[in-house]
Amino acid sequence: MIHIRDTWEIEKINKSCQIVKETLETLKDFIKPGITTIELDRIAEEYIRSKDAIPGFKGLYGFPSTICASIDDEVVHGIPSNRVLKNGQILSLDVVSIYDGYYGDHARTFAVGKISSKYQKLMDVTEKSLYKGIEAAVPGNTIGDIGFEIQEYVESYGYGIVRDLVGHGIGEKLHEDPQIPNFGNKKMGPKIEVGMCFAIEPMVTFGSYEVFTKEDNWTICTKDGSFAAHFEHTITISKKGPQILTR
Repeated sequence: MIHIRDTWEIEKINKSCQIVKETLETLKDFIKPGITTIELDRIAEEYIRSKDAIPGFKGLYGFPSTICASIDDEVVHGIPSNRVLKNGQILSLDVVSIYDGYYGDHARTFAVGKISSKYQKLMDVTEKSLYKGIEAAVPGNTIGDIGFEIQEYVESYGYGIVRDLVGHGIGEKLHEDPQIPNFGNKKMGPKIEVGMCFAIEPMVTFGSYEVFTKEDNWTICTKDGSFAAHFEHTITISKKGPQILTR
């Protein structure tokens, strides 16, 4: 079932979204060679709890940490650890909070120190593709319109768009209907209506779109070892079009 949210529900989702946005802004200042991802996880949890919110990932489906920290060829769901970040890596951070029973979800990919121009371009294209998808999320369009715009933009640069993982509705649960693929055809799938809330999240690879899950049963990596980037915003649909709650 796809929920149509009341104004008061959207306000709660928005509050949770502000918390995750501020969490990533806080973490940004700490992302540099020499820090570990478990240190970033600690900083994130402390910040979220300081805002009277709950880390939404921690314990969800058994996930052990507050943030997902995915390095280089890791697409999503990397578990924070004592690995030390190194110059030239790229780091995707995904963070979720729960405020007063409602979820917010946000992800960004960051450069660690100085990175190569080809990986900076991968990050730039991935982020731009997110906005292309958001622009298509207007009342009267369909979920397929979102995926079509993302896929067309990403593949025009020769990159891969991951197909095994999708965006999702969001509200009282992190993952709600509808699923929002980052590929597809125009005018396909459910119609977009005012009051819906989505998390749109393109995951883009430098090579093949095929992925696999590591032995930890969480970390999803590219099969060919190519680097991957991930950007995500939570949005709501208004009469005027999409509004980004995690901007």
